Amino acid sequence: MDIRTLTNELAVSPQILAADLPAIAEAGFRSVICNRPDCEGADQPLYAEIERAAAEQGLHVRYLPAESGKVTDEQGVAFGALMGELPKPVLAFCRTGMRSTTMWALSQAGRRALPEIVELSSKAGHDLKGVVRRIVNGGKTPVEVVDATHEIVIIGGGAAGIAVASSLLARSPDLDIAIIDPADIHYYQPGWTMVGAGVFDAATTARTMASVLPRSVHWIKSAVVAFEPERDAVVLDGCRVVKYRQLVVCPGLKLDWHGIEGLSETLGRNGVTSNYRYDLAPYTWELVQKLRGGQAVFTQPPMPIKCAGAPQKAMYLSADHWRRTGVLQDVDIQFCNAGAVLFGVAAYVPALMEYIEAYDIDLNFGETLVSVDGPEHKATFTKANADGSKETVVRPFDMIHVVPPQKAPDFIRVSSLADAAGWVDIDQATMRHKRFPNVFALGDVGNSPNAKTAAAARVQAPVVAHNLLRDRGLVKGEAHYDGYGSCPLTVERGKIVLAEFLYGGKVAPTFPKWLINGTRPSRAAWYLKERLLPPLYWQGMLKGREWLAQPEMTS
Repeated sequence: MDIRTLTNELAVSPQILAADLPAIAEAGFRSVICNRPDCEGADQPLYAEIERAAAEQGLHVRYLPAESGKVTDEQGVAFGALMGELPKPVLAFCRTGMRSTTMWALSQAGRRALPEIVELSSKAGHDLKGVVRRIVNGGKTPVEVVDATHEIVIIGGGAAGIAVASSLLARSPDLDIAIIDPADIHYYQPGWTMVGAGVFDAATTARTMASVLPRSVHWIKSAVVAFEPERDAVVLDGCRVVKYRQLVVCPGLKLDWHGIEGLSETLGRNGVTSNYRYDLAPYTWELVQKLRGGQAVFTQPPMPIKCAGAPQKAMYLSADHWRRTGVLQDVDIQFCNAGAVLFGVAAYVPALMEYIEAYDIDLNFGETLVSVDGPEHKATFTKANADGSKETVVRPFDMIHVVPPQKAPDFIRVSSLADAAGWVDIDQATMRHKRFPNVFALGDVGNSPNAKTAAAARVQAPVVAHNLLRDRGLVKGEAHYDGYGSCPLTVERGKIVLAEFLYGGKVAPTFPKWLINGTRPSRAAWYLKERLLPPLYWQGMLKGREWLAQPEMTS
């Protein structure tokens, strides 16, 4: 924990975990305020988990969430009211502590001198000059007041953001690049399936953000609030403004855990788990090992989702463990898929169906999970029938692996960069925005019709890097992205069906068939996933080494 003192009665901190509450109580805090909305990050516990853990420690806890950078005057007043009613001292937290500090600052306007507010917040590690400007300007944040300017600004320090920064620097080492991301930790998310199967340890999938960012890149540790593409500016948490000459947008997806009724109250207990969250993937493995019989349900929401094969990967690896331990015949496995097909590229379905039959898995297409009752161990689905009608299906479970619905982050969906569905509106070949030519997007947040996988981002990064430099007159020709995506479908421990495809579902194998036949389960593909892809990610993709990822060029 990184607790920073603002006053004798209040301290702020970044995101806390349920496991931190005993230490917080021991440190003398009597109350906790959560200022972070659920579903902002893949390593974020839900408020319900914090609330339960706080109650166990006798702590008072309140929920006053605010979108990053959109703290209102009314929330400042509400924060002040909470400080008036709660036992002291109080610990308030959000993703970085900035929203909590901002609410405090707004609550103090008129009570403390503005320089004192700035000084106290600065000692706590938060720059509130932008908030003070807002107070002075009657709640407005003028974009004419610029806190920083960079030639290239990248939104997001995930796989796509770091890869494109490194690809740019590999081509032009002297570029002025800033990456904006509030996270302290960078995750190798493709490894979480393996964590959920006991193959990888969760800690091996996490590194500090500072250790993976290119050294010459400026790291702005903040969250983006809004875009002003007409003025070449972005507004950050704390009302700060950063201007750019060129912008790259790649903040990833938002996992909507609240999109399923009751899920937030039971996630991480009662047999309810998900490999889509860092801290829950080990719980998946715990449940798989303990289950000796009963009902195991695996869900898949409507597309698009991050790594469309991940729901199946969890299911196959779990079934393989039950087979190896001699209990498979006692486990009723249900795969409830909101879609109409097992996998979107038909060439790989026959091999997958062999495992569906071998594991005796029941396929339930057109079923969307709408609610989970953890204590009662029941999951409710809406089933879409062929005639257009819908019905409700209730399934009991001893274990359920849930994949939440997914969408673009809120600050993307409400921006002028988004299409009608909320995704960044880009040309699917050049990755350039259709209306703002100095804006590019890659990774999961774009509306290009490719699979949302790390493999896709690995191939997109050189395309964006080249085309961005082309617009600066530094290189010639235009790079095109062909829709490449890859999904290593872990059908059993030691074998993988390596799906590789382009736009339109065209099969596009990287390796010769004698080495890896992607349409058949392969030990070589497992070796690639387990041994080669992690170092390829950390030492290749994130370092700007474009092995097997050179972009297709046109004149």
